[in-house]
Amino acid sequence: MIDAVFFDIGGTILDESREFAAWADWLGVPRHTFSAVFGAAIARGSDWQEPFRVFRPGFDLAVELERRAAAGEPEWFGEEDLYPDARSCLAALRSQGLLVGLAGNQPAHAEAILRALDLPVNVIGTSEGWGVAKPSPAFFEHVVREGGGDPSSILYVGDRADNDARPAVAAGMKACLIRRSPWGHILDIPAVSDQCLFRIDSLDELPSLVAKHNAP
Repeated sequence: MIDAVFFDIGGTILDESREFAAWADWLGVPRHTFSAVFGAAIARGSDWQEPFRVFRPGFDLAVELERRAAAGEPEWFGEEDLYPDARSCLAALRSQGLLVGLAGNQPAHAEAILRALDLPVNVIGTSEGWGVAKPSPAFFEHVVREGGGDPSSILYVGDRADNDARPAVAAGMKACLIRRSPWGHILDIPAVSDQCLFRIDSLDELPSLVAKHNAP
C-alpha cells in the first residue's frame, strides 16, 4: 500500500523555465545559449551550477542571490509557475486519504512561498530547512519520518533519476519518475528507471495509478 506521496519541487510541481530565463538575463547571455550549455552539463552528469560558472567563473549561488535581491531582481516563483497539473494532482491524492508532501532542494525563502500558495499538502520540507540536501540519504530519512516512518509505504515523485528516484529507492521507498524538466528529458539511467513503480509524462496520470495500486 501507498500511504504517503512526496513530491520533488523544482521540475516536478514547479516549472522553472521562467527562472532559468531570468538567470540567463542576469548573467548577460542569450537564453538559448544558456539552455544549450545547461543541457550539455546535464548530459555529462555535471553539477547543476557548472553552466553558471561557464559564464561567470567563481559563481557562488548565495552571493548571486544576494546581488539579485539588492538589484531588485530576486529569485521568486508564484502560482503562475506551477505546472498546470500540479494542484489538481495534489488535491486528488489528498482526496484518497493519503498524506501528501513536498520535499526538495530549495533555498530558505522557498518554504514560505510554498506555504503562501496554500497547496493541498500536509508537509512542506526543504533542504535549507532540514539542513541536508538530495541525494544525501539523510534527506530521505527526513522524508520517511514525515511520511509516517515506513519507507515501503511512501512514494517519492521526481524528475531526476539521480537525485530523486535512485536515493528514494535506496531508502526503501517506492519511486515515480516524471518525464519533464531538462533532467527528465536528457538524463536517462535505465537501471534506475527500471526500479521505479511508475514512469509518467504528466501528474494527471498519477492519482489513478496510485488508486489502482492500492485497490484491494
